[in-house]
Amino acid sequence: MRVDLFDFELPDERIALRPAVPRDAAKMLVVKPSYDDEQQADFIDAGVLDLASYLSEGDAIVFNDTKVIPAQFEGKRIRGENEIKVSATLHMRASANEWKAFIRPGKRIKVDDQIIFSNTDGDQLEAVVREKSDGGEVTLSFACSAQELDEKVAVIGKIPLPPYIASKRVEDAQDSVDYQTMYAKDAGAVAAPTAGLHFTDRIFDTLKQKGVKCHFVTLHVGAGTFLPVKADDTTDHKMHSEIGFVSEEIANSLNETKAKGGKIVSVGTTSLRLLESATSKEGTVKPWSGPTDIFITPGYKFRAVDILMTNFHLPKSTLFMLVSAFSGFDVMHKAYKYAIENEYRFYSYGDSSLLFRAG
Repeated sequence: MRVDLFDFELPDERIALRPAVPRDAAKMLVVKPSYDDEQQADFIDAGVLDLASYLSEGDAIVFNDTKVIPAQFEGKRIRGENEIKVSATLHMRASANEWKAFIRPGKRIKVDDQIIFSNTDGDQLEAVVREKSDGGEVTLSFACSAQELDEKVAVIGKIPLPPYIASKRVEDAQDSVDYQTMYAKDAGAVAAPTAGLHFTDRIFDTLKQKGVKCHFVTLHVGAGTFLPVKADDTTDHKMHSEIGFVSEEIANSLNETKAKGGKIVSVGTTSLRLLESATSKEGTVKPWSGPTDIFITPGYKFRAVDILMTNFHLPKSTLFMLVSAFSGFDVMHKAYKYAIENEYRFYSYGDSSLLFRAG
């Protein structure tokens, strides 16, 4: 499909620069596509605290428990006596002491260049460029153990706020709290699974009371989630891989839920992409460990997820393409128009939507 078909006008004032306080005070637009007319849907104004009321006993809700690391770095490239300032964002761990990263200025970086990252306190982290590919992506090798590398990343790096927030204000201490889910556990993401930012103990209590089972999988969200789609057609766009894990226990439990007629609810597009990667064409969820670069666009046949809770996404983004595949192309264009007109807040710190699968 043409990428420009997924464009829409979004006023700047609809972009949220801070989350709702408290987290569970955000609004939630419920979108229920019509089974009789694929271009029609019911739009219901609700709040994230109402989530359980739209689910049923025996449903299973799946969260991404990845933890955001401070993956944004500033430093200098050294080549002999020639030095230039560089910035880098780690996006996927390649080995114990190697990370794939996006680096700027990418055109001035070569294989074997030495990079020294530092902070205002004088702490340093040295790396060597081992590989370079198109689009400013490099593989950085660090001369330290995995544990030492993790410790230095935590000290020197900064929380990598999405560009649409970082371009409007600087990152601060509050972001280290706000840009992390309350259940974050497995460190490795460089972007938050933002649908989960709304969750609080109050919401988990309502899910438990309703008899909805909560499960946790892990997909380490990469910086590639923020990259614009530069191709004119979706078939020409290449997704960056992200590492994910689904345990055998979780896979078996989700299959049991489906067998008993329960619905699988995904909190966020990251959980959905991982579950769809781990599910066979026959609809069986299987254990998963490794990378996925699944790219979901209209026409995709969903195998696992019945309901998706997700924030509002960028125009022409892979995530808007995904929700258009899930609830219908025309339906989602109308839903976003409705959200804009009714002052919903967009993007990572914005409001939520609860999407029911079309068909």
